[in-house]
Amino acid sequence: MQHIQLAPDLTFSRLIQGFWRLKSWQRSPQELLTFIKQGLEFGIDTLDHAACYGAFTSEAEFGRALALDKSLRAQLTLVTKCGILYPNEELPEIKSHHYDNSYRHIMWSAQRSIEKLQCDYLDVLLIHRLSPCADPEQIARAFDELHQTGKVRYFGVSNYTPAKFAMLQSYVKQPLMTNQIEISPLHRQAFDDGTLDFLLEKRIPPMAWSPLAGGRLFNQDENSRALQKTLLEIGETKGETRLDTLAYAWLLAHPANIMPIMGSGKIERMKSAADALQISFTEEEWIKVYVAAQEHDIP
Repeated sequence: MQHIQLAPDLTFSRLIQGFWRLKSWQRSPQELLTFIKQGLEFGIDTLDHAACYGAFTSEAEFGRALALDKSLRAQLTLVTKCGILYPNEELPEIKSHHYDNSYRHIMWSAQRSIEKLQCDYLDVLLIHRLSPCADPEQIARAFDELHQTGKVRYFGVSNYTPAKFAMLQSYVKQPLMTNQIEISPLHRQAFDDGTLDFLLEKRIPPMAWSPLAGGRLFNQDENSRALQKTLLEIGETKGETRLDTLAYAWLLAHPANIMPIMGSGKIERMKSAADALQISFTEEEWIKVYVAAQEHDIP
């Protein structure tokens, strides 16, 4: 497994296991622990969470599995996110869907995540989405305190535009390690709106959520079929017929060091993603996929 060096003492596995859908997997703590260990066998040691996943229950579910083998903590890089709130049974005091980027909320959410994950500290904490009325001085204050107390080693953001990223970085002392954004062959906005160009300029590798477009890659609409045809034609020259493997390989081929987040709890899907690291795309092949996905030629 390739690893990306984000800081002298921080690396991410090139493929990241996500737990957005953990609640739907219906795994016992022991079954989930086995799944985590299987990922480590593939070299997948970076795990992505968010406070709000599973209606604010997924972190606790993961924590119950990790508690079965505390020695695993040292082998894992744990990432979580805070700031998105919506009504849920776990936290009935939340009455509406909104964002909270305040000092008070960040401190509370980080501590809650540590307790629910049963992990002692967070490797990376991301602001999940920037509130339109966020006070960057409060975010900076929270980051300082969490870092000084050893509760969070590093920080980053998710779903930020280049302007929002630069704005927040100007306030916080710690370097923002990553921007977790949506990237897939069927969601190409980051390639065209300057987001990846900005991250390339700053030498900041992005995490990619929904790299298979939430499953749309396998749909039978006209756009998806055109993309599938091109991926499989290229895959034929490489001895690969799995669409997900080829889509991951396409993302991995980009020079921005994109780190796709896998959303499936199935070990065979993990293997398909890991196999993508053995496939290379030429620039010509990469653009063929891009053209098929956008359904018109490049200029």
